[in-house]
Amino acid sequence: MYISISDRKGGQRDQAAAGPATVHPAFRLSPVIIWLGVVSMMTDISSESVAAILPLYVTGYLGLSTIAFGVIDGINQGASAIVRIGAGWVSDRTGHPKYVAVAGYGLSMLARVGFVVAGGFWAIAAIVAGDRIGKGIRTAPRDAMISAEAQPEYLARSFGVHRMLDNIGAAAGPLIAFLILMLIPNGFSTVFGVSLAFAVIGVAVLLLVVPDRLRLMRQDRDRSRPAARWAQLRWSRLREPGLARLMVAAGLLGVLTIGDGFIYLLLQHRESFAIQWFPLLFVGTNAAFLLFAVPIGTIADRWGKVPVFLAGHGALLACYLLAGLPAAGIAATIGCLLLLGLFYAATDGVLAALVSQLATPDKLGTALGTAQTVVALSRMAAASGFGVLWYTAGPGTAIAIVAVLLAAALASAVLLFRGSTPKVQAP
Repeated sequence: MYISISDRKGGQRDQAAAGPATVHPAFRLSPVIIWLGVVSMMTDISSESVAAILPLYVTGYLGLSTIAFGVIDGINQGASAIVRIGAGWVSDRTGHPKYVAVAGYGLSMLARVGFVVAGGFWAIAAIVAGDRIGKGIRTAPRDAMISAEAQPEYLARSFGVHRMLDNIGAAAGPLIAFLILMLIPNGFSTVFGVSLAFAVIGVAVLLLVVPDRLRLMRQDRDRSRPAARWAQLRWSRLREPGLARLMVAAGLLGVLTIGDGFIYLLLQHRESFAIQWFPLLFVGTNAAFLLFAVPIGTIADRWGKVPVFLAGHGALLACYLLAGLPAAGIAATIGCLLLLGLFYAATDGVLAALVSQLATPDKLGTALGTAQTVVALSRMAAASGFGVLWYTAGPGTAIAIVAVLLAAALASAVLLFRGSTPKVQAP
């Protein structure tokens, strides 16, 4: 059986290779995916409550420049890159992705303690780096567990359900931060304390409820194959048809994906609303992501994941254009939040589903980690570069330059996929 990453057949099975059309089974969601979604929900309440106040905390409360925030946001985007591939590889080699994920979630939990007691640029940068390294450790093994539990015909929808639960937390976290700042002006330390409590809950659920059964599933499926051995990590293990092309496209587009914090600072700079309302911008984006995640995943499974992935970056381009308008009012602000939510819904889980289709089961964690590393490094470069561009050229000019470059990169990505239908054997 073969799967195409092209949309020419709508992402459906290649009829010449698979034979007569078959009826897909009804969609059923594994409880493991639900529990992983709950873990992500608790963790995102923790992380996003901090992320929602970090731009103001750094530039307002600590009085640092946008260059300093760009460096911190770049660390936020890219520090996880140093461990993602290794974490995915360890997950593949051991067959125990749960415990690799526990290590990542646990490190992020410990970083929350640092936020409670530390201040200043270097301390915040180090704490953010520790938190993001934890994210880098946990993401690939968690997505490998989701892929193993999902029905192959409904990969994008299963990832969409997980991302929906994840973004309930991502929307709740900034809302909690908003309520705290409304009740306690400059109550940043209280936000950090609440963030730590939710991180502890997430780790507890993962340890106590989520099973570690991926090794048993693989043994049942690959009973005739020799046992997996520890082997040197080689890039040649990832030479699957279409995977390199996908990595290039993801990196090209990622290097022009500036952090959400910069977009929100741009909106706040334009509209001059009170700082207490700032966390609600994060709530709006994550609520939109929550709204779009499952429908977009369903569309990607039915009509093709590549066009949905590219269309998501088209939504990001439209967001840049709206954010760059000199005077647009509340309607444009709401439009930016909806477009950002649509962008994440069309790219985050969809990219993971694409990699899951293209990689063989024994290389899945490594492939997912590699894709996430490409995205993290490219977005790290985008955030750091945009901070300098904002400082030197001003916010309006900076966002206009990035919008033009993203349009060119999106056209290049379309050409990169055009005329090619790489296929890989389905797990």
